[in-house]
Amino acid sequence: MIASFPYLIVGLLFLFGLYAVVFERNLIKIAIGISVIEAATNMFLIVLGYRTGGRIPVFTLAGESKVLVLPTPQALTLTAIVIGMATTALMLSLIMVLYRHYGTLDVREIRRLRG
Repeated sequence: MIASFPYLIVGLLFLFGLYAVVFERNLIKIAIGISVIEAATNMFLIVLGYRTGGRIPVFTLAGESKVLVLPTPQALTLTAIVIGMATTALMLSLIMVLYRHYGTLDVREIRRLRG
């Protein structure tokens, strides 16, 4: 059970973010939900790369018999953090433009005022 605890936390975070994206009507809350989904994805990548009793790969004196932590998920996570930051900035800038144009952040109102 303890070995699957990080996966449970990642799943719960993903579901909270998905709930915010699907059921919220405020654009800011939807953007926060997408950011939570990104954080859950990053946590999942880190959990996949973890090895019990593993050493960091840059430690060259680990020897052949030691288990090393996988560096690839860590590199992917760093890349995903940068992409997530750019995505969040783009979302928030689009939300600001929509607020200036329509005067509301409610998705229903923006759809209704479309025509």
